[in-house]
Amino acid sequence: MKLAQCLLCVLSVCLICGETRGSENSDIKPVLTITKVDDFEITGNGSSSVWEKTNWQSLARIWEGKSTYPTKVKVLYSNTGIYFLFDCEDKQLTCTMTKDFDDIFKEDVVEVFLWPDEKQDLYFEYEASPLEVQLPILVPNHNGKFFGWRPWRFEGDRLTKVKTSVRGGKKKKMAKVTGWTAEFFIPFKLMTGMDNVPPASGTKWRANIYRIDYDNLPQSHWVWSTVTKQTFHDFHNFGVFKFE
Repeated sequence: MKLAQCLLCVLSVCLICGETRGSENSDIKPVLTITKVDDFEITGNGSSSVWEKTNWQSLARIWEGKSTYPTKVKVLYSNTGIYFLFDCEDKQLTCTMTKDFDDIFKEDVVEVFLWPDEKQDLYFEYEASPLEVQLPILVPNHNGKFFGWRPWRFEGDRLTKVKTSVRGGKKKKMAKVTGWTAEFFIPFKLMTGMDNVPPASGTKWRANIYRIDYDNLPQSHWVWSTVTKQTFHDFHNFGVFKFE
């Protein structure tokens, strides 16, 4: 009887430990189904009725920083590219840079990372500031060693589009506001050379969505899919875009 009880206890402990290890090693990532639409003109304020075809996704605050502004995003795609709409509550446009390809991540910004093929340690990064300044780059990332490359022939049907609008103030450097909106379009032709592009119905990409705000220091960060390392470039913890 005592031997049976001992064996039962050992078995119970093993099962509990097995369940714990399983939960620690779980790889559950957020999945967002991207609705397909016809191409449309972006306005900077999300006024197109096409945006009604999808729902808002809230971003979560991570790391240190005091700002708690609600931040949300919508995503759509067409035959030619992918569309994003950000809504960011704010108190000040903490940004001064006015040239594309500047280090705008050092000021208020929203960001999107797109990793179409997991066989390649290569993803596309796009950033936009409230002043319509943009930073599109291709990022090779091998074992944590990464650096961005600027696009070649960034023109014509390879050119990204961005428009923004502001609430409660003027769209200018360091302006006091109550919020701002960013709307942008990334053409698939800009991503030529990456596998799994353009996406078809049922295609899955790894991706993440971010915001940085500098109203207070240290700066505040928001994320769609939680990263474990203190960097947005933790691409193995990106979520999943599933194209409708």
